[in-house]
Amino acid sequence: MQRRAPLGGAEFAPETTFLNSASSGLLPARSAAALRAALDESASYGTMGRDYFGAASASRAAFARLVGVPAERVAVGSSVAVQSGFVAASLPAGAEVLVPEGDFSSLVNPFAAHPDITLRTAPLEALADAVRPGTALVAFSAVQSVDGRIADMAAVRDAARAHGARTYLDATQAAGWLPLPAADFDFVVAGAFKWLLCPRGTTFMAFGGELGAGTPWPAAPHAGWVAGEDPGASNYGPIRPAATARRFDEPHAHYSYIGAERSLALIEELGVDTIHAHNTALAAHYRAGLAERGLVPVPAPGSAIVSTPGLADAEHRLTEAGVRIAVRGGLLRASFHLYNSADDVERLLSLLGPRPGR
Repeated sequence: MQRRAPLGGAEFAPETTFLNSASSGLLPARSAAALRAALDESASYGTMGRDYFGAASASRAAFARLVGVPAERVAVGSSVAVQSGFVAASLPAGAEVLVPEGDFSSLVNPFAAHPDITLRTAPLEALADAVRPGTALVAFSAVQSVDGRIADMAAVRDAARAHGARTYLDATQAAGWLPLPAADFDFVVAGAFKWLLCPRGTTFMAFGGELGAGTPWPAAPHAGWVAGEDPGASNYGPIRPAATARRFDEPHAHYSYIGAERSLALIEELGVDTIHAHNTALAAHYRAGLAERGLVPVPAPGSAIVSTPGLADAEHRLTEAGVRIAVRGGLLRASFHLYNSADDVERLLSLLGPRPGR
């Protein structure tokens, strides 16, 4: 395999072999510097800084460009669970929500906990076939957190449309490395602290389909002053909601979005297609090395996440060797991102054991 250097240059200098972007991403140097400056600014200007909305607005616009929707169709928030609760609240009483078996709890649990929703599950590979008349919403992750399997997004979208169901796509494990057709789905959420390299507390919700474009926006039960058409005039009493998806904004964590603005700028500069090619080449290199050792990962063609059974007990040894990696569902999960190189792959493989005959 051709040796592949990391992307991002001097933005990253980790002291570990970091193969855990599926848990959280590394913060670029530019983002860390902006956060330090914001903290210093707060000593004189308060914890909302001199410009509370500027970084959030820039981050909203950058995320919109990355997923191919207008900025006015993106809301900013703090967590996937909060956004899932909002989507659940938008459904009529008795609605059926279809989700993949074993999908991430922040996506699924707000529907399971809602007293007026019927939750139904199906295997990921059979999700499109499981959509039926009466299904109100299909909620699913573009990429499964536990093992990196990529959903057949087009098939699920088409099946939902055929049955009049809405779609809710969780792009947390995809945005930043996998090209996404966000406009094809009614709701798209992304926790941005993983592959988008933002601080925790940064989450985006994009609205595709017909919502807000002929179909009325759903209610915003968590709307506060920032969701008003004029936030400065929305501090007291009922507000007039913004005419755009900003009506669904949460009062955002200022520092998180200070960092997010710079992190998303880096993703844009490098390009998702370039990052995708880099990440998947490293993952393919790792899969080939596993095969040489007689190890078989979970089938997840084209994914930047590689999860392998039978290696969970290696986590402690790898951690002691300075390798940041994860175990999920009994699988050793390695995730490859722009700051990784083929040298990282070879180091991981060497720590897992020699090739047979060597």
